[in-house]
Amino acid sequence: MDRLEHYRQCVQKLLREKSNTKPINGEIEVETIFDRECDRYLIVNLGWDGHRRIYNCTIHLDIKDGKIWIQRNQTDRKIADELVEMDVQREDIVLGLQPPYAREYTGYGVA
Repeated sequence: MDRLEHYRQCVQKLLREKSNTKPINGEIEVETIFDRECDRYLIVNLGWDGHRRIYNCTIHLDIKDGKIWIQRNQTDRKIADELVEMDVQREDIVLGLQPPYAREYTGYGVA
């Protein structure tokens, strides 16, 4: 299996596992969104908590130029570490949620 396909499978597996955790309040759906054509992968919570509309992207990962970009992580999981455990190379993980000047100090890849 080539590296890109391996990374796609890792990202999808990670998001499927995370999407099994349901929010504890309200009528909230957890959606996984896999756009393999553009390599964008998200988990979105949506629904209602009483009279309040809920719409939140909790995790957003992209694959760009052979690297997995963590664009958003609103969970307590260390997604980058989990990807490394799945045999994703540290230098192929970019913490896009960090400012560009700080990425070289994260121990992960830079763009």
